[in-house]
Amino acid sequence: MIDWRNISSVFLDMDGTLLDLNFDNHFWLEFVPLRYAERHGLSVAEAKAELTPRFKETEGRLEWYCLDYWTDRLCLDIVGLKAELAGLIAILPHVTDFLDAVRKAEKRLVLVTNAHPKSLGLKLERTCLHGFFDEIFSSHAFGFPKEHPGFWKALSAVEPFSADQALLVDDSVTVLRAARQFGIRHVIAVKKPDSRQPPRNIVEFDAIEDFRELMPPS
Repeated sequence: MIDWRNISSVFLDMDGTLLDLNFDNHFWLEFVPLRYAERHGLSVAEAKAELTPRFKETEGRLEWYCLDYWTDRLCLDIVGLKAELAGLIAILPHVTDFLDAVRKAEKRLVLVTNAHPKSLGLKLERTCLHGFFDEIFSSHAFGFPKEHPGFWKALSAVEPFSADQALLVDDSVTVLRAARQFGIRHVIAVKKPDSRQPPRNIVEFDAIEDFRELMPPS
């Protein structure tokens, strides 16, 4: 799938790529509606009916990923709620083997995530994945989510790379489109971001079910 001789920089998403998206899906689709219902005197069904369109309208915007934004809008301690569920944070299969192999291949390894810094900190503390990376960037530092072309332009200003020799792995097709439009040559999708859901059928990009399919040669 990839000729590793032509790769110098490896950019990896976090949630749904390195980490099991089950945590975030359960948090936003089940746990937040439950606590919102308790806070506002609603049934869980009523809470979901109210929250679903509010979540939908922020998709693709930085606000969707901003814990401070949702803390303010929902009158809930979103950071505290995430900490309550931290036991569900999990690394997807074969991720650490892949990270080890990329480091041994002496490629520059960079984490690029839309996760809010407070969420990023919690997840890195739980998983200790930060030790693998040469650099870690949250889109909140740039003012654009990864779905926006402005993110990639801002990233390239602080993390110079050859787009022709760069690889991005991400579970978001929208993010992959933005990266490809920017000029990143090698873009790979993740078919199974949530361990509790079946693999997705992705036709627009080359895609992997797990990182065994993408290992650099030893």
